[in-house]
Amino acid sequence: MSPDRRPVEGRTHWRRSLAVAVPALAAAGGIGSAMASGALAVGLQIQDRPVDFTTSSLYGTQYGAAVVDQAVVRPDGSTGTQRVLRMGFADGMLNGLCLSQRQQIGGATYTLLLTLGDDNPGSWEIRTKNTVLDLRSATGVLDMDGIVDLNVNGADVKTLKDATGAYVVNPLDSPQHRFGIQARYAKFDAIVGTAQDFQIPGLLTTPRLKLSVRPGVVACPAPAPPTGTPGTP
Repeated sequence: MSPDRRPVEGRTHWRRSLAVAVPALAAAGGIGSAMASGALAVGLQIQDRPVDFTTSSLYGTQYGAAVVDQAVVRPDGSTGTQRVLRMGFADGMLNGLCLSQRQQIGGATYTLLLTLGDDNPGSWEIRTKNTVLDLRSATGVLDMDGIVDLNVNGADVKTLKDATGAYVVNPLDSPQHRFGIQARYAKFDAIVGTAQDFQIPGLLTTPRLKLSVRPGVVACPAPAPPTGTPGTP
């Protein structure tokens, strides 16, 4: 399929153990000082309120997507559901990542800014496993290859395998007869988007992590176009 620029609606959802849902400056400062240098090899979870994000490129093998119903909390505190496009990769590679989340502290607005990876637009230095994204909104350039199946049953989409080597049944938790996509790989370039929560379920490795809290509303910088091609995840 030729590269195509398109908006995608949904919620971003990547899972694991490093919580960065920061309710106060002290917590943010503690995380930043503990992880500002060296390689990070854990999971990542950011939730509680919307997160803006950018990345130069996201590449993943055994790509699948399906329309699902995602639980949401409205601004007035009530709960409901929203239909989103959930995407999954067995193995993923990111070419830099920036996350920007606003916090209200003592009546003032602050921005938690988290950046991962290096400054090389051709390195794809961040690695992930069993990644799932529920996009709320995003724009970018999409390229899929291999055998690309469109409008497959969402519950039949395959992304990851269990310990025996068999594909996990319905890994995206899609209801039956929802729109689905299946491809050998997918590559997204120059992504700018918003997530309701952001989680990485498997291993996340990155050569660098920076976290800062800045006054006011601070946006992630526009992603640089990637150069070259990613290696094998």
